[in-house]
Amino acid sequence: MADSIAQILRRQMSEFQLIYSSDGIIKRDNQATLSKNIDNALVKVIVGVRRSGKSTLATLLLEGRTFAYANFDEKGLTGINLDELLSFLKEVYGNAKIIFLDEIQNVDRWELWVNSIKRLGYDLIITGSNANMLSKELATHLTGRYVQFEVFPFSFAEYLRLNRLDAAKLRDEGREGELKNALERYMKSGGFPELVAKNLDQSYLKTIAGDIIYKDIVLRWNVRHMSELDSVASYLASICSSEFTATKLAHSLNMKSAITAQKYCNYLHEAYLFFYLKRFSFKAKIREKAPRKVYSIDTGIISAIGTKFAPDSGRLIENLVFLQLRRMNMVENQNLFYYKDVAGKEVDFVIKEGLAVTQLIQTTYASSREEVQKREIAALLKAAKELKCDKLTIITWDYSATEKIEGHTIQFVALWGWLIQNDFAQKRLA
Repeated sequence: MADSIAQILRRQMSEFQLIYSSDGIIKRDNQATLSKNIDNALVKVIVGVRRSGKSTLATLLLEGRTFAYANFDEKGLTGINLDELLSFLKEVYGNAKIIFLDEIQNVDRWELWVNSIKRLGYDLIITGSNANMLSKELATHLTGRYVQFEVFPFSFAEYLRLNRLDAAKLRDEGREGELKNALERYMKSGGFPELVAKNLDQSYLKTIAGDIIYKDIVLRWNVRHMSELDSVASYLASICSSEFTATKLAHSLNMKSAITAQKYCNYLHEAYLFFYLKRFSFKAKIREKAPRKVYSIDTGIISAIGTKFAPDSGRLIENLVFLQLRRMNMVENQNLFYYKDVAGKEVDFVIKEGLAVTQLIQTTYASSREEVQKREIAALLKAAKELKCDKLTIITWDYSATEKIEGHTIQFVALWGWLIQNDFAQKRLA
């Protein structure tokens, strides 16, 4: 047994060095923030959906440092006694004081072991693909002794960097058509790093979704009806950026129980495949009872596992905006919501700070002012009055302007510019 564990670790070391060579790896948007924390004494926790680049990001942070590595997304390591693992790591890596533990959620009682070896003076970086479990266990056993970061598939700015497209230069040279062409491709294919880097097709995304469902849900929760779970995932992908309830979902799929449907939805959320956004209200009862809106971790996944032949472009844009807001540290149902009044007029995103609503965002596939529907503006203006908010934004496909309407200033901004605004800001400061 000892030889087999050591052999696994040595093979993983070789594979890691081959796959995660820093040559050609692009800088991630949140890399600078993580780099500031690399030398502190806290446990560094990187969470996100499978294949989103968690290991690659950790590698970039550890470049030039000596560290031990174990990947628990392998059956041969999942049942190991973690106290024994430390001995094997020393055998393979020597007395490395930095330990990188990949997909740690696959090991029972991992949090107790992490806590114990941290007290021995080891510097730890861990990754995981289960949002709720990691947060719960970390909060229980590592209170105040860890710092957590989320990793998403590539943003549009990262997608452009990988394709060697300089957004600021293209904009300044009036070549915005190339940016919109890239955005169209990005919106349809999504941003999973390996898919983008190797120009893979949707079969790769179906494989990713299948791995998430099987490894992170079926095996973990002992789900007996995998086909039913697959149907729920496909249904949610098909209605992204729309409202839903577990009762309606169960009825649409002829499921016997809305409770089971809700359980599957929770599993899919914990595995980072879908997010559920609550309707904003100052009354908690309304927030809890109103239908949620569903968003996917990646727009490519929507096309890959959804049942629609061609997803609606307007809904894809809304999903992209949701993901970018999450990358900007907005957290659904904490400071990020959607809004619908009693007449059914809807605003896509409500941003809240403390007790105040600070921004309202509407999205549309419009390419000109004439294409922006009156009902979208009317809903925004009505919500602005009801929620006492002055910062109003409409994100379009290709229209930018500032207008004053009924005493309110509305900022219209093209999607490509809004998605990479942080990139522009960073370059101006450089």
